Amino acid sequence: MKRILGFAGSNSSKSINAQLVANLLNRLSSDFETNQIDIRDYELPFYGEDLENEKGIPNKAQDFAAEIEKNDAVIIAINEHNGSLSAVFKNLIDWVSRHNRGFLSDKKILLIAASPGGSGAATAMAYAKTAFGIFGGDVVATLSFPNFYDNFKEGEITNTAIESEITSKLNTFAQQI
Repeated sequence: MKRILGFAGSNSSKSINAQLVANLLNRLSSDFETNQIDIRDYELPFYGEDLENEKGIPNKAQDFAAEIEKNDAVIIAINEHNGSLSAVFKNLIDWVSRHNRGFLSDKKILLIAASPGGSGAATAMAYAKTAFGIFGGDVVATLSFPNFYDNFKEGEITNTAIESEITSKLNTFAQQI
């Protein structure tokens, strides 16, 4: 059975992106083995070359890379901070890429981004799509989820147009794995 890992690039305990990941993984769980992790479990010091030379790659960065490695595909939900990835997620990527530059090699990726506003974190999504390719990932589908609080209630998507788009993107993603 193929395995899918899901996580949000947010360190918020109320992450809307983590809520969206849970929804998507639940839809796929009958056909795949799914697992959701929380990046708050992989808290790291801010990356710096001097720190790496002095102390090496932290175990938590290696552990995160190992979680990705044991899966066939990944659902990554990014949040947008000032038009870019959150600092905590960018830092995690920096450390993990120092441990293994190709940490996403041969991984199919569904890249999603939820936001409370109308842009659906489009700017951060564009950056992430490029960055994940650098690390060997294959982004097979993307989905921007705008106006989260208007379109998602009690774990369910309430907007029929977004629901239809998500179903289509999930089917595309599942067929690629």
